[in-house]
Amino acid sequence: MALEIAVKAAVGAPNVLGDCPFCQRVLLTLEEKQIPYSTHLINFDDKPQWFLEVNPEGKVPVVKFDGKWVSDSDVIVGILEEKYPQPSLVTPPESASVGSKLFGAFVTFLKSKDPNDGSEQALLAELKNLDEHLKNHGPFVAGEKVTAVDLSLAPKLYHLVITLDHFKNWTIPQDLAHLHNYTKLLFTRESFEKTKAAKEYVIAGWAPKVNA
Repeated sequence: MALEIAVKAAVGAPNVLGDCPFCQRVLLTLEEKQIPYSTHLINFDDKPQWFLEVNPEGKVPVVKFDGKWVSDSDVIVGILEEKYPQPSLVTPPESASVGSKLFGAFVTFLKSKDPNDGSEQALLAELKNLDEHLKNHGPFVAGEKVTAVDLSLAPKLYHLVITLDHFKNWTIPQDLAHLHNYTKLLFTRESFEKTKAAKEYVIAGWAPKVNA
């Protein structure tokens, strides 16, 4: 029996997978665990009535477990690990918070209009921390094997790479070699190729936030 998941549709293309990194995190988990699923694409400009009835906040992703729709990617990934323990994607506790501040630092820098506000330096510090961790523990966050923390970071890094290049002409410094290797390993995984939003939809999804 396939699990049902509701995810964001692309901006301006309601029949195409959209740019939500939290949705992709759950889709990656489903793919890596080889759990059959069926996808509902939710057009954020015209959310369907059934979706708002089962999920009044209108947030994605939501997954249907035992007849009940559950939101929040952290909660969903936890339930998937519990219900489908093989293959295990559990991240060891000492590595679970690696990169946890990266997305916030990225969004602050992406939206920043002031080159002297320290947001670029804050992001660089987070990227360097991740690179240093990968240097000592890699190639993935917890060593040789992909775990939940990688599946959370991969979509965020994908959005970071695409949007900072497009909106700020900014790229991850080349000397962060372990981080570059990490993104390459993640972005070329079959699960990632199957669940990523196209580059133009990532840009379209962020444009209103960047130009606000």
